[in-house]
Amino acid sequence: MTKYIVEKLEHGAKAVNVQFTDDNLIVDLADGRTISVPLMLYPRLYHGSITERENWVIEGEGIHWPALDEDIRTADLLIGLPSAESQESLKRWLEGRKVKV
Repeated sequence: MTKYIVEKLEHGAKAVNVQFTDDNLIVDLADGRTISVPLMLYPRLYHGSITERENWVIEGEGIHWPALDEDIRTADLLIGLPSAESQESLKRWLEGRKVKV
């Protein structure tokens, strides 16, 4: 049942624009709706720089941030599904971002 609902959402929700506030990811949809979700749901976006966040592309039924290696389906935003990345994976990613002196 859940898969069916997500598939229906994907067909009806095409992202057309992405914006950020200090605390939120805001996505405008082709049908005129706007989704606003807390950045903390997506740690790579939360920890990314403004420049990295602003470098996004719409791919299929979602949004991709190349510099952050982050992909979020619009349907996931609509149902409030947070990142599924494990804490271990996020920790490795954050450690890889540290500047080595």
